[in-house]
This record gives sequence, C-alpha cells and structure tokens, in this order.
Amino acid sequence: MAQKEWIESESGVDLDEPDFYKVIMWNDDYTTMDFVVEILADIFHKSYEEAVEIMLAIHEKGKGVCGRYTYEIAETKVHQATKRARANEFPLRVTMEKE
Repeated sequence: MAQKEWIESESGVDLDEPDFYKVIMWNDDYTTMDFVVEILADIFHKSYEEAVEIMLAIHEKGKGVCGRYTYEIAETKVHQATKRARANEFPLRVTMEKE
C-alpha cells in the first residue's frame, strides 16, 4: 500500500492528501463509438483526439480509464455519464475504483 503524502497548510496544520479514484468505462456491444466520444468530450472534458484514443482503448481492451479524480468528482462523473447513457437508451457501464 502506498504511503500517503502530507501537505502542510498555511495555518501550519498537516493535511492528508485525498484519495484518488479512476473512472472506468466498459465496452459493450450496443453503445456507439460516437456516443462514447461525445461523453468523453462533454463530461470528462477530453479533446477530440484524447476521446478517440480512450474510446479505442475501451473498444480493443474491454475498458478504459476516463480520468482520475477525488471521490466526489469521480462519483459525479459516473452518475452523469450513466444518466446520459440511459437517456439515450445505451447500456454503457461506467464505474470507479480507488487507486
């Protein structure tokens, strides 16, 4: 297990660095590649080139990392991506895991 780093605040109090979570998008046989690129651009703020690269990794390897965030941000992005997928009738699976 990796050691946590300590950050000294301006008040002199040591603060624990927050845990980070990877947001993972999983491949399926129904969600279109264009939709995945759209989600990566809109929700994860990836450039078109980055979005295509991640989408291809998802397609070829079965899953891909969309980003690395603190818990609350990762949870929000998972929720937003899942909600948009369901609204568009896609079964896209988006999860998060602690690093």
